[in-house]
Amino acid sequence: MKKKFFLVSLNFLLFLLCQPAVAGGIAPGATRVIYPESDTQASLPITNSDSHERYLIQAWVENDKGQRDHDFIVTPPLFAASPKSENTLRIVYTGKSLPQDREVVYWMNVKAIPAMDREASKGANTLQLAVLSRMKLFMRPDGLKISEPESAEKLQFSQTFNEVIIKNPTPYYQSIVNLSVGNHKIGNTMIEPFGQRALKLPAGVSGGVNYQTVNDYGAITAQKTGKAS
Repeated sequence: MKKKFFLVSLNFLLFLLCQPAVAGGIAPGATRVIYPESDTQASLPITNSDSHERYLIQAWVENDKGQRDHDFIVTPPLFAASPKSENTLRIVYTGKSLPQDREVVYWMNVKAIPAMDREASKGANTLQLAVLSRMKLFMRPDGLKISEPESAEKLQFSQTFNEVIIKNPTPYYQSIVNLSVGNHKIGNTMIEPFGQRALKLPAGVSGGVNYQTVNDYGAITAQKTGKAS
């Protein structure tokens, strides 16, 4: 009996299928996690909507370099999600104090592995998919001077002959989608607090800048017109 095991990035599957973030019947209850630093923990619901399948769920946090971050404790780190059930992951930060004037981004990882029916698979090749869902986890200090919805209006744009430069003068990470210069669409990007990013433009492209952002609830905001820096 031969068995094959593949680990597939959920982000890649989403790109191909344009479907909700699910692995079989497994779906995280959010597309991003906001963790106010004054809170003792953050939580993330995990739902198994499948009527028959059980899944083994493994969860952990990585830093922005893709390395597992041991300053976070996720409980339970490993559990079985029964059919038609909902479980809650508890995320606790135990590290040193973080900057108080801006957010810090991490990555929440949830891997779902379907249970295998060993009797049914005897004598047959099987394909088992472990689907990894990665979502942004934002550590947010209290007392930031502007609110998150206000911050998306503060982005500043300038253009050169082959670049559009985006400045983020706010303490929040800005996830920018549906960005366009003139009639030319540009890929999505995320800009760190008080940072900037230069994106390449094809020769001859110019014009007004339009963009949307992703808010705390994972929703895409209304289209905005870029302000000159």
